[in-house]
Amino acid sequence: MDSTSKPPRNIPQVAAIALLTIGCFYVLRPFLPAILFAAAIAISSWPLYNMLLRRMGGRRTLAAATLTLSLTLVVILPVALVAYNLADDVGRFYEQLRAVLESGQITPPAWLSHIPLVGEPIERYLRELVASREQMLELGKRMLEPARHALLNGSLALGAGVAQTSLAVFVAFFLYRDGHRLLAAMAVMMTRVVGANAAKVAHTVSQTVRGVMYGLLGTALAQALVAALGFAIAGVPAVPLLSFATFVMSLVPVGPPIVWGGAAIWLFQQGRTGWGVFMLVWGLLLISGVDNIVKPMLISRGSSLPFLLVLLGVLGGVFAFGFVGLFIGPTLLAVGYSLLREWTGTAPADELRQ
Repeated sequence: MDSTSKPPRNIPQVAAIALLTIGCFYVLRPFLPAILFAAAIAISSWPLYNMLLRRMGGRRTLAAATLTLSLTLVVILPVALVAYNLADDVGRFYEQLRAVLESGQITPPAWLSHIPLVGEPIERYLRELVASREQMLELGKRMLEPARHALLNGSLALGAGVAQTSLAVFVAFFLYRDGHRLLAAMAVMMTRVVGANAAKVAHTVSQTVRGVMYGLLGTALAQALVAALGFAIAGVPAVPLLSFATFVMSLVPVGPPIVWGGAAIWLFQQGRTGWGVFMLVWGLLLISGVDNIVKPMLISRGSSLPFLLVLLGVLGGVFAFGFVGLFIGPTLLAVGYSLLREWTGTAPADELRQ
């Protein structure tokens, strides 16, 4: 046997490590979404944590507790309030809809004809549709129960999202407090796995995570603020609740029109046609327009993720991880996309220098 040949691999040791890894994965699998979300939160807010750490004289536990409590007040409590109000409104809406269907009194709303250009054709079409009342009522009653289940499942999913977010914030506390040790361990592990490019890969991952998180949350916050101003000007009630709903729906592609479109319909229903038109214009040009201006500016700090990957990341993330998948899905795809571009040499030079 050649003395220069490599020694044979320790197959039992490799098998033991593989079994241990699989066992750890199965143990942590129920908490994997929260852990991934906590990691994204910690990476994106790490500069803020370092600033707090300096202000608090290097006391890691106090700085981690302060930042965790701030996340609880800013994120978890508003989401919990929205989930509670949504569940209450869903039940009330279902009862009202059932009463209307049982009474058989279905007519197009009077405000519909006042919508410029399209109001009268839509009202005429709906009146022709309502003329076949028996078939329409039968169809509505058949769809009522599935709609109730869909709304109920949506409320439960939002409640599960509150629980996942709470767990993620709890995990983030330990990532903040012990982050310096985790970073040192991960640096050694990445050096052994990746080699000399470990530091560059770690920088790409951190920049991408921050870019996506800043892009998603920054755009959502900007759209919520613009929406709040529009709701206040138009005199729409429950401005804080609708603004936070806009913030949440901004995380979903083509989500904000559901909120400001509903506000516009309410204004038309109240006979305030001018303000309804104002709400439509404000929503189309400003609320939804923010997405095309703010998001590219923020995400450009990390990775210019194509719209298709954002859409697939959001939808796939929700299916795979639930509510927190809104953040995890696009972030994971963005990291993979950035690393692929870097490894294949297709990333622009200015992007690699960031």
